[in-house]
Amino acid sequence: MANSSVMEDTLKVLKEHKLRVTPQRHIILAYLASHHNHPTVETIRSGLSKDLPNMGSSTIYNTLNTFVEHHLVVELQNGDGSTHYDYFGTPHYHAICTNCGKIVDVSYPGFSKDEKALEEKTADISGYMISGNHMEVYGLCPECQVKLGIKK
Repeated sequence: MANSSVMEDTLKVLKEHKLRVTPQRHIILAYLASHHNHPTVETIRSGLSKDLPNMGSSTIYNTLNTFVEHHLVVELQNGDGSTHYDYFGTPHYHAICTNCGKIVDVSYPGFSKDEKALEEKTADISGYMISGNHMEVYGLCPECQVKLGIKK
């Protein structure tokens, strides 16, 4: 179970997004906020089985779809065909290994400013009213570089 600070923060987020607070929604969002492992539905179900043993995969899928629709969570494809999920509480982007599928969060000082500039430039060029973004970069993780004998 997530710590009390995460539980309070996620309850606040659900209310701010005008989502009906159910125990399932709350605990799934708290799980995502406290685990940065980009879990699959099965990983979430397994991780919550002690606290909510009767929660099925369909409940988790439906809850995650609601979170994605409300821009609380992003879906990630890691190259092996599986879908992973990430709570987007802090601005970051993802680096995904094209060999093993590992996903890591990437952020740096000033990233929020760069992200805002990208959105503004995109709006200027395209005429779109930008409501958000999600960026992924692909390459080989350090472990796969070693396994494949690739030198920088």
